[in-house]
Amino acid sequence: MRRIQVTETTENKDLVQEDVQAEKTAEEVAQTEVQEEVELSIEEQYEAKLAELQAKLDDEENRHLRLRADFDNLRRRQQLDREAAEKYRAQSLLSDLLPVLDNFERALQVETTSEETASIIKGIEMVYRSLLEATEKEGLQVIKAEGEQFDPNIHQAVMQEQDSEKETGVVVRELQKGYILKDRVLRPTMVSVNE
Repeated sequence: MRRIQVTETTENKDLVQEDVQAEKTAEEVAQTEVQEEVELSIEEQYEAKLAELQAKLDDEENRHLRLRADFDNLRRRQQLDREAAEKYRAQSLLSDLLPVLDNFERALQVETTSEETASIIKGIEMVYRSLLEATEKEGLQVIKAEGEQFDPNIHQAVMQEQDSEKETGVVVRELQKGYILKDRVLRPTMVSVNE
């Protein structure tokens, strides 16, 4: 009977050892699963953080590109403004000189009767020519009108006449000279247009 008991005890020990082994294996499996979950959780956190940082980087790059484009546009506008200011720097001075040119032209239309008057007119003509040359150097040009087709961009019609020898819409007479500074009209030419 003792033998049977020893055998049963050995078998019980084996069973207990198998149970302990099974429990250890189950614990290892559970621990491995927990560790894998923790690793997955860390990986997911890492990937989420990486995605968040990538989104921030993309936003900053877009912001940088927009700021760069705005800066380039601002620089281009400033350059165009500087060029326009340089191109038309004399506009206000030349606008103020237009009545002076008109007065010189009126003075030159006076008929001379004596030698003294002729010499004065000659002096006025010399001053007028030098003033005209100086304004032309700045880009001032006279608008041609008489005999030209009426253009509302450069002509100002103040009256109409009837001339059967000329076409309709043609400038018959120039009443006041007009001037262009480079590509801007400083003063349109006052004209009389054929009906």
